[in-house]
Amino acid sequence: MLNLPEHPLLDKAALVGGCTRLPLRCDAERLQAEVAAIPADQWGTRGGRVGVHNAAQAIFLRGHAPAEGNLPIEDRETLAQVPYIRDIITRLIPAPPLRCLLAMLPGAAVIAPHVDQADYFSKTIRIHVPVTTHRAVWMFCAGSSYRMVPGEIWALNNSTLHGVWNADPAQSRTHLICDFLPTPALLDLLARAERNLGVADAAVHERLFGVQPAA
Repeated sequence: MLNLPEHPLLDKAALVGGCTRLPLRCDAERLQAEVAAIPADQWGTRGGRVGVHNAAQAIFLRGHAPAEGNLPIEDRETLAQVPYIRDIITRLIPAPPLRCLLAMLPGAAVIAPHVDQADYFSKTIRIHVPVTTHRAVWMFCAGSSYRMVPGEIWALNNSTLHGVWNADPAQSRTHLICDFLPTPALLDLLARAERNLGVADAAVHERLFGVQPAA
């Protein structure tokens, strides 16, 4: 489902900006324990994602990677093993979930800056829930760099330039990533979210773009 013709385009620059922290919390320890209990043999692949996502492993919980084709967005087998994640995406976040995955980025890896351009992405709100992370992970979006901490829930503007740098070679980073159709309740959370939490970090910019930012 790469097109959502019945839904309007979203002004994500106005709704989200770059990254914005929602006024919601999840139980970080419960989430971490649930993800840690997923059998190891369910990891180890990109989950069908390609291109800039080659460095990351993924497990799709709902739907499929766009590269696999215009497939229905339905629950996948692993979602039955993670009831707390199901609760987060169906109850805590007040909007219908679409594609949802767990993404693990190894130490020292990069997701190169890119823009998600399909019709689907321009009409949905991308939510990131950190599972395991550390202070040397940077989410770059719309010119600023952000640190996201377990327990927090963030909206990401994936319709603008964004990428990730895991600067610690010894530690991976895992996020729950899910797209939602906007609802009045979700839009209200976005309106009350914390903005301007990003920083201008020259080292992040140089690692992702190969050059220092312009003065």
